[in-house]
Amino acid sequence: MDYVHKPVLLAETIAWLRCIPGGIYIDCTLGGGGHAAAILERIKPGGRLLGIDRDPAALEAARRRLAPYGAMVSFIQGNFRDLAHLIAPLGVQEVDGILFDLGVSSPQLERAERGFSYHQDGPLDMRMDPRQTITAAHLVNELPQEELARILWEYGEERWAARIAQFIVAARKRAKLKTTGELVAVIKQAVPAGARKEGPHPARRTFQALRIAVNEELDSLAPALETAVQLLKPGGRLCVISFHSLEDRIVKRTFHRLARGCTCPPEFPACVCGRQPLLEVLTRRPVIPTAEEVQENPRARSAKLRVAEKRAGVLKTEGGE
Repeated sequence: MDYVHKPVLLAETIAWLRCIPGGIYIDCTLGGGGHAAAILERIKPGGRLLGIDRDPAALEAARRRLAPYGAMVSFIQGNFRDLAHLIAPLGVQEVDGILFDLGVSSPQLERAERGFSYHQDGPLDMRMDPRQTITAAHLVNELPQEELARILWEYGEERWAARIAQFIVAARKRAKLKTTGELVAVIKQAVPAGARKEGPHPARRTFQALRIAVNEELDSLAPALETAVQLLKPGGRLCVISFHSLEDRIVKRTFHRLARGCTCPPEFPACVCGRQPLLEVLTRRPVIPTAEEVQENPRARSAKLRVAEKRAGVLKTEGGE
């Protein structure tokens, strides 16, 4: 199967990223290279793109798609939480713009052997980086019931988290759960029939929660955004596309925290904290797909784009704020 992923909010993202010829940009979630190709077209001549992805299949697809751009592109396998470490060998000190397109891609969902899909039977894997040791099978078969329920509730916002965890533990006592189909069957048994008649697929939230836990997605996000801000030139822009409320909440809070200036109590006669705002948030409300895009690409329906710009006069510092 070809690795074909339709980028969401493409026109909006490229407009907000404000690409300039000869600029340096980082795509922290390269995927199949859809956003990257549009960026590269706009930074010719002399521009440079650093493309990062955890998934070797995605990187290989991006290599093929972006081959015409030659040395303009550097391909890096790794987790964006290690952003500074990943780009250090390339000698890049600061960049004009950075993009994060979070979540799982269409090819990952469509390949049963990756274990992301509750619509197809495959191994309980869900690793974005196959070099990782922890899989979804490890979590469902080895975690204590209370911890499993916590993951389903916190990462999936699953109202039936405790009951699903209880049913999983009972099922694995009979035999280990090895496939996505086996897990879906257990979830359907756990979720009451009345609740299954309405709303999304009963396994959707559980699969989301397990995927987030396996790949430590939420834990990586805020630190990666902070590192990204440090790498931006003054006036450089950071664009983040998220696909569920947990991600969007982290992006929103991180942007606003980094955009705050003095945090001294109002009764203080003068500022003693010395805190300077690093960002200006450009999107008061997130940019969402048009009705036409959602009709053409239903997976875009939950996408939200937030954009911030590094303030002029802010110097690059060593880590943190």
